[in-house]
Amino acid sequence: MKMSSKTPKLTVVGAGPGDPDLITLKAIKALASADVVLYDALINESLLEYAPNAEKIFVGKRKGCYAYQQEQINELIVNRAKSHGHVVRLKGGDPFIFGRGAEEIDYVQEFGIETNMVPGISSSLAVPAYQGIPLTKRGSSESFWVITGTTKSHKLSQDVCLAAKYNATVVILMGMSKLSEIVSIFAAENKEEVPVAVIQNGTTDNERFGYGSIETIEQVVSEQKLSSPAIIVIGEVVKQRAKLASICKNIKEEIVS
Repeated sequence: MKMSSKTPKLTVVGAGPGDPDLITLKAIKALASADVVLYDALINESLLEYAPNAEKIFVGKRKGCYAYQQEQINELIVNRAKSHGHVVRLKGGDPFIFGRGAEEIDYVQEFGIETNMVPGISSSLAVPAYQGIPLTKRGSSESFWVITGTTKSHKLSQDVCLAAKYNATVVILMGMSKLSEIVSIFAAENKEEVPVAVIQNGTTDNERFGYGSIETIEQVVSEQKLSSPAIIVIGEVVKQRAKLASICKNIKEEIVS
């Protein structure tokens, strides 16, 4: 392997939830200085234009098909850092929220390579906001849970069972394949009437929205043919969408125009 004269370095960068305007200035600066960009499936590929001189390598997965396994990505980061210099690992949302950003940094640091982290706007916050859903609101929700729908063992997190016992807003990422199980857990807590939103491709031009309750959301998803990538929002704050969605839409249109 050819060694670079540049100092090997990794910067893990959050690309935000999908709207390219939601990337941070610090992330743009990191991309501009990149020699190599390893990017995931959920990033907006227009962001790669901020790294005009970098080698770009797709390492994400689509519909269960992996371009690289995680172990291969780890090795690729190290090899490219040594051979090229500055590697930017561009990940959707925030890399430290179910993004394996910490795992990749842990691995790379074992090789004495400098590491940096640039946070991103998480889809768990931005996607509901774009639909006019506040995760907290006085009188409706005093806290919120963000839970993975699929653990390392490919099972639903047991934290969903705990969250269903309380009145907090619950945001579930990567949970569409477990929707029936999620609904059953909340129904067992007598929460059939609690509002639920399913938001597919949030903050992008292809964004789609489904609204229902614990009792009806599976039918809504089926009728509207909603699928991954999507997030599930459960709680009384979902009702706020009717009041705020048009305001949020108008604000976004004004900014674009």
